[in-house]
Amino acid sequence: MVRSMLFVPGDAPRKFDKAAASVADALILDLEDSVAPGRKAAARDAVRAMLGQAPAGKQVWVRINALDSGEALADLAAVVPGRPFGIVLPKCARRADLERADHYLDACEAMAGLPEGGIRILAIVTETARSLFGLHDYAGATPRLWGLSWGAEDLAADLGARGNREAGRYTEPFRLARSLCLAAAAAAGVRAVDTVCVDLDAPDILANETREAVRDGFVAKLAIHPRHVEPINRLLTPDETQLQWARAVVRAFDAHPGAGTLDLDGKMIDRPHLRLARRLLGGE
Repeated sequence: MVRSMLFVPGDAPRKFDKAAASVADALILDLEDSVAPGRKAAARDAVRAMLGQAPAGKQVWVRINALDSGEALADLAAVVPGRPFGIVLPKCARRADLERADHYLDACEAMAGLPEGGIRILAIVTETARSLFGLHDYAGATPRLWGLSWGAEDLAADLGARGNREAGRYTEPFRLARSLCLAAAAAAGVRAVDTVCVDLDAPDILANETREAVRDGFVAKLAIHPRHVEPINRLLTPDETQLQWARAVVRAFDAHPGAGTLDLDGKMIDRPHLRLARRLLGGE
């Protein structure tokens, strides 16, 4: 079960060592925002080396540069032979971007002698205003699609917003982007991954964001600092009370497979509750 996905600057091998020793479920080696333009080539070399040192039991992803940046193909050519679990695709504005990334990966896997389709894609789908109007269209675009995430910082710049938070909470334009990402992931049948908490020294804000993410249906959260990982893991892990409820729901429907609704401890449960129960138990 992936709950926490920790970014690691692609040109900072020492930070990779610290991240690899953390309890993060997944690492994202970053070639995009955390790497200065003049450091891209060096970062590719460093990320290639990091992939060769990937710790057992962790998914290792690479965030490439945007498809239209002039850097994306060089990124993929450098990192695909290292067999990352997946590619984080930033600034994905429409289905065609996802299909384009899929074709690039097909070619890079073939050149590296890897099985076609093995590398997954996590697309960040709310970083431009335009992207908000294509979120309905990702279902079936490629079997590589593992999840959708959202971002507020690039979107704020695209909208011309002077800020995106008040009192530790995102303002309405950005909450809309969050909600649309969540719905788009559900419609596409993939994971919804919450964005990073940018407040490094505000544990209450991190906790509130993560609780809201769990409540609303996100299954994982991005992180930019190792100390965010443990709270994210803890809050995204179902507690024993929730697991007991889920097991009871599954047992009830197993005993009455043709039922549409059932009584469980004096409360009505139906098929949507069964779907939720199975989702909660998916991490066991």
